[in-house]
Amino acid sequence: MKAEHRLIFLLTVAYRRLQRAIEQETAAHDLTSAQAGVLFFLGRNDGALIGDVSQAVDIVPSAMSGLADRMERAGLVKRRRDGEDGRSQRLHLTVAGQELGKRAATRTRVINNRLMDGFSEAEIDVVSRWLTSLQAKFPKDKDG
Repeated sequence: MKAEHRLIFLLTVAYRRLQRAIEQETAAHDLTSAQAGVLFFLGRNDGALIGDVSQAVDIVPSAMSGLADRMERAGLVKRRRDGEDGRSQRLHLTVAGQELGKRAATRTRVINNRLMDGFSEAEIDVVSRWLTSLQAKFPKDKDG
């Protein structure tokens, strides 16, 4: 095996470095990367069921509940009961959540552009397809 094909090692190191960069960017806005993910999702799906948000950002439901609590206390989201199923809750962005989500999206685009720097669109298409395939090859646990 070629040293440059040690995919697990390379992916792990890349993930750690990227995660640190993202955390530094979001921390500048008093935001975690998980919170940013929720803001991005709600920016496109405001009023989504909390379970759908959990699924979309790949967070287990029990952790999503605590995250939603913290975001509500921070004034970024509001919870509302679902009109059809009173047991379900929907998350809605506040004005502050919308504004912070837009600022975080701008910073995320900068990082994303840095990731693609020096690669052709065709190369990025292959990397994107490969990373997407990992979700099917290694699905979430039954509990998650």
